[in-house]
Amino acid sequence: MIIHLFSWLFVTPICLILLSVEPNVALGQCLDEQQSLLLQLKNNLVFNASKSTKLVTWSSNSDCSAWEGVSLDGEGRITGLNLSSEWISYGIHNSSLFNLQHLKSLDLSLNNFNSTIPDEIGNLSTLSHLNLANAGFVGQIPITISHLTNLVTLDISTLIDLMISTSKLENPDLGIWFRTFPSSKNYILMV
Repeated sequence: MIIHLFSWLFVTPICLILLSVEPNVALGQCLDEQQSLLLQLKNNLVFNASKSTKLVTWSSNSDCSAWEGVSLDGEGRITGLNLSSEWISYGIHNSSLFNLQHLKSLDLSLNNFNSTIPDEIGNLSTLSHLNLANAGFVGQIPITISHLTNLVTLDISTLIDLMISTSKLENPDLGIWFRTFPSSKNYILMV
């Protein structure tokens, strides 16, 4: 009886953890239109290919499920995009990024965009995690971020040493954001 109870108490949490993890789909199952959007995104970005570890793996010769920095759901849709430390410079305005309608996690940290955060960021309505830390964005944070009603974590932090920091965001009106977010959620905001 004790062994049976112990087995149940040990196996059940492991099964729950395994079921909650969202793995990449098997190689070859990335939806064509999703892969096309990522290739358009890559082609429109200015980045240092000699220092890139993720974008350089993106090729039409391989399925996007094998690409670094890309996470998919079981149906082959892109749910996570990690482009941190990819040496990206200049903006992402008019980007195919904003057509990734199933994106839940977006990490653009540690780059040097040197542009404003595009208003289109508000189109990514399924985002729950957004990391813009030290990404080199300038200007005001767009109010359209308040359209991200599924957002749980937002990191807009910068390095303390201003000589190193590339972000030049102006003071945001956080009250406007939080008045539009559902009050039933817990948020993590890193500024």
